[in-house]
Amino acid sequence: MKVPDFWNHQGHPLSLVLAPLGWGYHLAGVVRRVVTTPWKTSVPVICIGNLTAGGTGKTPVAIALAAKLQKKGVRPHFLTRGYGGSVTGPVEVEAEKHNCSEVGDEALLLAGQAPTWVCADRRKGAEAAALGGADLVIMDDGFQNPSLEKDLSLVVVDGGVGFGNGHMIPAGPLRETVSGGLSRADGLVIVGSDDQNLANQNLPVIKASFKPGREAKGISGKKVFAFAGIGRPSKFYQTLENIGCEIVGTKDFPDHHPFSQEEIEGLIKEAAALDARLVTTEKDAVRLPKNHQETIAVLTISLQWENEAELDTLLGKLFT
Repeated sequence: MKVPDFWNHQGHPLSLVLAPLGWGYHLAGVVRRVVTTPWKTSVPVICIGNLTAGGTGKTPVAIALAAKLQKKGVRPHFLTRGYGGSVTGPVEVEAEKHNCSEVGDEALLLAGQAPTWVCADRRKGAEAAALGGADLVIMDDGFQNPSLEKDLSLVVVDGGVGFGNGHMIPAGPLRETVSGGLSRADGLVIVGSDDQNLANQNLPVIKASFKPGREAKGISGKKVFAFAGIGRPSKFYQTLENIGCEIVGTKDFPDHHPFSQEEIEGLIKEAAALDARLVTTEKDAVRLPKNHQETIAVLTISLQWENEAELDTLLGKLFT
């Protein structure tokens, strides 16, 4: 979903009107956690979650964590519900066989790093991963889902916007109260500069930042027309500015938007009229029509840990 602007502004009239619905949303989540007994799988489960709707960087965090574990000789498998896809699973993602309409865009990105399982039922998905040879399961999202016991829960937050206006969906971006969510977390991952003083929590804090991929050299200093269907397109546009691009136009789409042939051809014409290069995100690229996946510039990003020792301490508790 695309994050509404008022979600990041305190005291907005619409937030106040919708606040009672937000508390109803919160209560439903509380009841679900109270009446559900989490199931313990045979391998450790790390949950990469958040407290808000919209993009915080969970998937890049999960990929970076898997890469770190692989260097230690651990065989992690990803587990995701495959948002936006039709597959209910459990099924192991095959990049050559599956597309985003079947397994979702995030699953295809995850599968580029480690074996990835899509399953609407987290318990069945974790069982399939364990039987498939996983030493450990990294669950992308699912922090609010109580069906599976987590051995380590990391809450990811965008350091620039924090927890928004402090209201719950639909009055604000929160999926639950900040205090309630952080009380179940083992660590807080702050992505980007900590503009909201989020590190002042009674939790271990891991700081991280995004590093643009090598494609940045090819578009730095060039005129670009950027488009994105992610939770916070403005973050992508800011990254392009940071690497020296001249942005002459932008187009926002809803998160996980399936691009049609007509939409992409229209964007190509807009960019050409401005003598600009059309560019998008890696997550959006897997949702492009096949005949355009090689013709549109894609800027990849990777996540860098800034205080890795804190993360090592938390991970060490899983293998003692």
